[in-house]
Amino acid sequence: MVQLKKVADSDAAEWQLRCELAASFRLAARNKWNEGIGNHNSVMIPGTDHFLINPRGMLFQEIRASDLIVCDLDGNVVRGTGELRKVAFHIHARMHKMCPNAAVILHVHPPYTTALSMTEGGRLELAHTNNLMLNDRIIYDDETNGPVHDNSEGDRIARLLGDKTIMVMASHGLTVVGPTIAEAHSELENVEHVCMWQWIAKAGFGPLRKLPEQLRYGYTGPYGARADAALQFAAYRRILDREEPDYAN
Repeated sequence: MVQLKKVADSDAAEWQLRCELAASFRLAARNKWNEGIGNHNSVMIPGTDHFLINPRGMLFQEIRASDLIVCDLDGNVVRGTGELRKVAFHIHARMHKMCPNAAVILHVHPPYTTALSMTEGGRLELAHTNNLMLNDRIIYDDETNGPVHDNSEGDRIARLLGDKTIMVMASHGLTVVGPTIAEAHSELENVEHVCMWQWIAKAGFGPLRKLPEQLRYGYTGPYGARADAALQFAAYRRILDREEPDYAN
């Protein structure tokens, strides 16, 4: 009886993660962060060495909770229907394995941050109040070796991330990690918004004002401890529940 309860609890916990991850795909699609059937989000299933991820070939806006596949850290699909894209494996499995803070990994190509990644020496400046927390959480991968086609490149990226939660990948896109889907999604959205404001300000008004260095938070802990990530994500899910309820099927 106790064992059956554990199995039931485990199934319920996984289904909750499936619904949250499916919501993150739908929200990314609404924000035009993804690139066709490319890009990938994943989350470790607690108490296992398996992770949930989108199967190859699906658009973000069509992904449902039941469509997600379960993979092990060796890249094998252990449950579900579909194929694990190799570039997704080399990024996600290696980061999940090597980075304790990467229970959740969101890898997308949002327009403003991706444009920043394409700019020589592109950096988020200390110009908006949100930069005071975000800038200490970012690592810039200027040593990119192109698409991630093997474990050695995945390992290099994982080592570079360290205790940071945001990686701007040169000439590529953005990866954000976190302890929960809500926290990773909220931080990703914050980064893209700040980057958008920076582009607009520089294009329309000239040099940016710089905030005093001493105002920086110097904080690299859980994003949700300093932001209403869970409340914000729940609010977005209420919209999805009304307008795209099939995401939770």
